[in-house]
Amino acid sequence: METEEAWAGSGLFGPAQYDRRVPHATVLVVDDEDLVRWSLGQRLEREGCEVVPAASVAEARARREEGVDLVLLDYRLPDGDGLELLAELRRDDPELPVVLMTAYSSVKGAVVAMRGGAFHYLAKPFDLDEVALVVQQALETTRLRRELRHLRSRHGDSSIESLVGESEAMRGVKETLHKIAASPASTVLLTGESGTGKDLAARAIHHASERAPRPFMVVTCSAVPETLLESEFFGHERGAFTDARQQRKGLFELADGGTVYLDEIGEMTPALQAKLLRFLEEKAFKRVGGARDVTVDVRVVAATNRHLEQEVREGRFREDLFYRLNVVPVRMPPLRERHGDVPPLVGYFLDSFNREFRKQVRGLDARALARLEAHGWPGNVRELRNVLERAVLLSEATTLGEAELPPLGRERAREGALRLPPEGVDFAALERGFVTDALERAGGSPTRAAALLGMSRDQIRYRIEKFGLKADETESEREG
Repeated sequence: METEEAWAGSGLFGPAQYDRRVPHATVLVVDDEDLVRWSLGQRLEREGCEVVPAASVAEARARREEGVDLVLLDYRLPDGDGLELLAELRRDDPELPVVLMTAYSSVKGAVVAMRGGAFHYLAKPFDLDEVALVVQQALETTRLRRELRHLRSRHGDSSIESLVGESEAMRGVKETLHKIAASPASTVLLTGESGTGKDLAARAIHHASERAPRPFMVVTCSAVPETLLESEFFGHERGAFTDARQQRKGLFELADGGTVYLDEIGEMTPALQAKLLRFLEEKAFKRVGGARDVTVDVRVVAATNRHLEQEVREGRFREDLFYRLNVVPVRMPPLRERHGDVPPLVGYFLDSFNREFRKQVRGLDARALARLEAHGWPGNVRELRNVLERAVLLSEATTLGEAELPPLGRERAREGALRLPPEGVDFAALERGFVTDALERAGGSPTRAAALLGMSRDQIRYRIEKFGLKADETESEREG
């Protein structure tokens, strides 16, 4: 986890983006003041953006040809009017988000800017925290719109159908997601191993529901320091703490009417769990430093790859919060349980990477496909995606063979693999023996035992409980 110092002064662009799903965004900053371009450039570069500066309309037109994801545009420029350039930018690319900046703040100016297609309107002198938040929202909103359009072009109007796979396991998941999207359910719990697509399921629920026109906000609970998380969730009042120079809305308030996706909910601290529980029960919260309740209407979709029941038993997760979240549970199946879904996933990813890398890969030969279908995919769909991305990127072939596939994770040479004896085996006893031996070699540490067996810590914990084995949980907590 990053330190508090690393987040200090970063505002909402880092934390509010949380899972940083808009990598390497390029922002065109158009302003004739050197200090404004420099200060915005410094801040946005610190947040991971590439900044392209321009001091005039003519320079902005030229620099935009380099390819940009967002434009921060001054209202008045030495060789033209910002509104005219806004109209030109919107005409050329209706999806390009443009944020208008001006020292001449007025309600009329804001209305004109928004009617002209601006994503937002910022009055100078502006707070860099506010700028960072607006940039994050603009990039995320634009990305989601493009993603939704692509999904609809492939699978019709329901984004739930964009979840690739027609195995029995996935058909059951899609049926459940449709029911959730159509229901008024305010909380949903997504469980499953890492890489199974919990984030895609959360977005599918949102886009298939009546909340689709409203915001979809994402936070990875483990990515934000505990000292900042409450403020990011609920906002703060001016003077609530050092550097709180003005009131700021939190995630739940900004998402009013929409959906908040809380990834890695199992990492949340007990103190914040209590405040989240109160919000889920009352639909109200107080900003940090505030005395007045703020009421909002949001759907909370929480996700975890942990076994929350076990976390409850071990005192790391509140039981009442677990039952409040678990009203509508959905388990995302691992890829090894999705029989027959590897070929359509391969086709989907090849189409995507062909467009991204401008390649013409038609498919995989029979041996390469059989190798992928036989693999256990401990990293699930994410691992399959990474394997295919590398293969398409590095290969010049139009049909990928085994030679073009990278080594698969934990793949064993057949000559070194265990062989099933003619008389068969007691598989449960064999599994118990391996886990017991691994724990002994690891000095009782579940984490190191999991590494010896090629498992995740959740998988080894499940087997420890299943077989009633002893483990050094103190050592496990210290490592975790």
